[in-house]
Amino acid sequence: MRNGNGNGKIHLSDAERREALERINSGKPLDDKFRFLLFGDKRQVELVWNGKSRDFCNVVLPFQTIEQVDEPRSEEFIAAQPGGLFTPSGRQQSGWANKLIWGDNRLILPALTHGPLRREIEDAGGLKLIYIDPPFDVGADFSMPICISGDTLVKQPGVLEEIAYRDTWGKGADSFIAMIHERLALMCDLLADDGSIYVHCDWRVNSYMRLILDEVFGAGNFQREIVWDITVLSGYKSLAVNWIRGHDTILFYAKDAKQFKFNKQFVPHDEKYLARFNQKDGDGRWYFEGRGERRYLDEVVKKGKPVGDVWSDVMSFQQIPTSKERVNYPTQKPEALLERIIKASSNEGDLVADFFCGSGTTAAVAEKLGRKWIAADLGKFAVHTTRKRMIAVQRERKKEEKPYSAFEILNLGKYERQHYIGVNVGLRAEARAAELRARESEFVELILRAYRAAAAPDGGVFCGQKGERLVAVGPVNAPVSRDFAEAAVAECERLGGARADILAFEFEMGLARTRDEAKARGVDLALKYIPPEVFDKRAVERGEVVFYDAAYVEAEAEIRQASGKAEFRVRLTGFSAFYNQDAEKTAGELKRGSSRVVVREGAVIQLKKDKVTGDVTEQVLTKSWKDWVDYWAVDFDYESRPAIARILDDATGDIREEETGDHIFENEWQSFRGGNGRNGVKMEWDSAWVELPSGARRKVAVKVVDIFGNDTTRILEVLG
Repeated sequence: MRNGNGNGKIHLSDAERREALERINSGKPLDDKFRFLLFGDKRQVELVWNGKSRDFCNVVLPFQTIEQVDEPRSEEFIAAQPGGLFTPSGRQQSGWANKLIWGDNRLILPALTHGPLRREIEDAGGLKLIYIDPPFDVGADFSMPICISGDTLVKQPGVLEEIAYRDTWGKGADSFIAMIHERLALMCDLLADDGSIYVHCDWRVNSYMRLILDEVFGAGNFQREIVWDITVLSGYKSLAVNWIRGHDTILFYAKDAKQFKFNKQFVPHDEKYLARFNQKDGDGRWYFEGRGERRYLDEVVKKGKPVGDVWSDVMSFQQIPTSKERVNYPTQKPEALLERIIKASSNEGDLVADFFCGSGTTAAVAEKLGRKWIAADLGKFAVHTTRKRMIAVQRERKKEEKPYSAFEILNLGKYERQHYIGVNVGLRAEARAAELRARESEFVELILRAYRAAAAPDGGVFCGQKGERLVAVGPVNAPVSRDFAEAAVAECERLGGARADILAFEFEMGLARTRDEAKARGVDLALKYIPPEVFDKRAVERGEVVFYDAAYVEAEAEIRQASGKAEFRVRLTGFSAFYNQDAEKTAGELKRGSSRVVVREGAVIQLKKDKVTGDVTEQVLTKSWKDWVDYWAVDFDYESRPAIARILDDATGDIREEETGDHIFENEWQSFRGGNGRNGVKMEWDSAWVELPSGARRKVAVKVVDIFGNDTTRILEVLG
């Protein structure tokens, strides 16, 4: 042990020694003063919280690219670009592709920092700017308002999102500080030496955040505390018996104060200042002379007024609630705010990132300003909202004949699941398979417990039973195949059972037809998704894990002859979802004159209680399957791009590539609801026509994303 003087000796008085020994012998904690007497910590000021640690997550999981989105460019645009960047159809085939990542940033950040993607980031010039707007509102959750038939359904958070909320705020400030401290430390490691970070917060946590940032980045790298004035004056606020609260805080730090980049920003001068230029010289130029210096009006107007650290000219959505930018995402920030930050602390071609991306404002502004971007979020609905927004940006840029980049949607996929059950993904395939087999029985027991099913004798496809239903559990590292499903149906017939459930993280695309075939054979086969929440013991113990039936997509291909060539298009003809939300809520719980929107067996229903009579009426808001569809997209030649995972070998440090068995969904055409809410945008139910070569056999993937942000895919076969 070393004391604060660093000379290797502990200087305690006799009284302090007796006090320390008495406390240790009686099992009492030492007083805080002993921390500085016993240990050589020279920091004068430090933020301390329960459970503080620098034992950060260092697991490097491989990313899986599950989708690529790229609006095809015009022939004229391609002709004007360097060769090799785009395919003849106008899709990007080389160079940096932006990244939209779904998952926990606690796992995403070390995978970016220490994994194979770090080299790609460095080749792109390094990460120059990070902006984050973390969940600093202790009262907030992941609920989302969804507009249906003029009414609003509040989508409740998934258990995974509830777990994230509990981990962030479960112990109050302690748990929030622990969460953000680890994330900021990982971000600091990932940031380029000449990079910067902006952290958005408000009065709830800004004092903590300043100290955490001082500790992680160093107090000497603090640059500015920006005050964003979002004052909204209203009759309600004028009644407040205190100062009107009207600003947020944005903390700006450099990775290294000696080399960070900064482009000073300017705004137009106000009329009062410009009125001072009231003298005219012989050339007819207006000027103002003060302190022996002559300043000319034209030069002053051209340059503008330097922006300070109080921003009152960027309107919030509270101040302009009808903004066309709004996508009805609760924490959405205006593009003007991010435009100022990105312009100031990055240059064209630089890489910027947002690891709590929400509605995708950072990514949208970065794309428009010619920056590369990485955006990540834990919420599936946030990722879906960002996907739609970025497609809209691509379409806008294409219309204006301006450049834009493709973006990929990534997750940690089956490797994240293997991590949760304790399989080392850095092992070679054979060793990993052996370890996976050893963990399989524990995995199955976990799933059955979460599903509240009893274990059944082993030996066949089925490993459990829930009431009269037989239960089969698919593998952790692969989708349930058609062969697996057919074996389950055959075994069900052999055992004389009429009902069976297959639980899986993923189902092979097109498996829905097996469900139809089973029904024709007298077997009620249910395909149910295993949610990621099963790996949270608290959720399992509390019975919070919900297994949803796989949705069902109906689509068909139409073929025609045009100009001597065969063409085809896809028509979406049906969609079924089986969700329940607040379905147990009864009309009796309603107050007179109130209403509630619930989801019952895949129907959105509004319950209303008459203010006078107390009579309750039910109105089904989802009158058609189309009301459930928020977005659908087509890959006209699915299986043309196998998915490759790049895996870091912990033992050797080498990077190896391995096929995942999946394919990348190339998003070639899409239609979706957009703008303010779900109304006012006409959906298309027929895709564009595409050429079908003579004799070609195409597998076509049709992806549907419902109003809750969940996606389902159907495979069609088209013959030329």
